Amino acid sequence: MPKGLGRGLNAFFPREGEKNEEAIQNVPVKDLRANPYQPRKVFNEQAIADLRESIERNGILQPLIVRKSIKGYEIVAGERRFRAAQDCGLEVVPAIVKELTDERMMEIALIENLQREDLNPLEESRAYAKLLEHFDITQEQLAKQLGKSRPHIANHLRLLHLPETIQKEIGDQELSMGHGRALLSLKHDEQMPTAVTAVKEQQLNVRQTEELVQRLNDRGLVEKRKKKEKQPSSAYIRQQEHSLQTYFGTSVNIKKGKKKGKIEIEFLSDEDLERIMELLDQESN
Repeated sequence: MPKGLGRGLNAFFPREGEKNEEAIQNVPVKDLRANPYQPRKVFNEQAIADLRESIERNGILQPLIVRKSIKGYEIVAGERRFRAAQDCGLEVVPAIVKELTDERMMEIALIENLQREDLNPLEESRAYAKLLEHFDITQEQLAKQLGKSRPHIANHLRLLHLPETIQKEIGDQELSMGHGRALLSLKHDEQMPTAVTAVKEQQLNVRQTEELVQRLNDRGLVEKRKKKEKQPSSAYIRQQEHSLQTYFGTSVNIKKGKKKGKIEIEFLSDEDLERIMELLDQESN
């Protein structure tokens, strides 16, 4: 298990009673560069404005964390303070200069932003994916280290299975995470543009989006069965499919024959299968 994962910036600041042996120095604002591993792509302008007002009144109370680079300094943590300082017209900011590898810099940037809990859903999803790959750990281990629930991690990671265009819609906050999860239940990818257009034009909430997805799935199923000269499934079967899709958060298909039938539950990855199995275990206990 990786050491320090989840501690974030606490590793850089002394605990109560500890002595901080690293000197805070004034660094020229013009020499600062953004963290290349920063997961945050969108900064809240109002939050920056509020921070600027605070800095104008009280100054910068917590120093930035930076590392030396060829062209000056790269920000490890404190990019919002840096942006607010620029808006204030400050020439220097207080900072602690650290010697860090690219790898450690990435870890800190991801973990610090996750601890702040104000990333958008896609930024959060990508941060989890990078940490899982970087540390080669399971979703369960990552959840424990970050103080999150495993379903929270799993549900965010599932968003990365959406088409890039839909991910961008969520990242731009034109669609919510709930909308994204509902769209994942679509059985045919070619229906995705139709669904997204309807959601935005009709301003559908998540529940209404789930119902839209169910109708589109039913339509596709009916068309498929018409080609095979079969009758569409009963309202009862469709209702049960919808209930299962809502519970499992993925596409579910119930096929009923004359004497027996089968239930198909779609999963997107080994981790997604594990999530579904956990839900099945909960039902059996």
